[in-house]
Amino acid sequence: MLKIERDSVMNFENAMRGARNPLNSWARMDSYVDEDGNFVFGDNDIDLAKRLRKAGSDHRKFMRQILVSCDITAPMYWWKEYDTYKVATVANSTSTMHKIHSKPFDIEDFSHDHLTEESLRAMNNMIEYLESIRLKYVETKDKKYWYDLIQLLPSSYNQMRTCTFNYETLVNIYFSRRNHKLDEWHTFCEWIETLPYAKEIIIAE
Repeated sequence: MLKIERDSVMNFENAMRGARNPLNSWARMDSYVDEDGNFVFGDNDIDLAKRLRKAGSDHRKFMRQILVSCDITAPMYWWKEYDTYKVATVANSTSTMHKIHSKPFDIEDFSHDHLTEESLRAMNNMIEYLESIRLKYVETKDKKYWYDLIQLLPSSYNQMRTCTFNYETLVNIYFSRRNHKLDEWHTFCEWIETLPYAKEIIIAE
């Protein structure tokens, strides 16, 4: 399971102005912001953006200045793979260390969409056990129960992070992960496809 919410894309105008700096071609800028506040590429600018995109990472530095922010909820096993992308990404997560005991455990706290019926029963048993430990910790504040929670927590536990990255990073993620075994990566790549001008300057096939 992977869920993306509250996404926003920023800084198109500044990025394209910078893309024209090397040839001092600012007079050819023809993009604008519409009445709803959305950036709209003009013919000149989208042509330049496509050419720079296809010229390679050294030439498409403007893509590093198109910023994306969103909230992602995903299981810990997916976050371990996402964390390989350390360049040009920032993430603030909800805290497992500080807040793991603050609410009752529930099946919806875990990704379980691919579990067999037998494994789902085992998961429910694990959740019941985790909840019993949580209650002991809440009652006693004994750190040994807190360690039980942390060390027994399955990697299917869902965590929400507010993430920031740029279009260049999304190019790398998209082409590295679009055929990945995990369905979560397929969901993420399908989301990338929905971003403004993704077809033209992220996917660009």
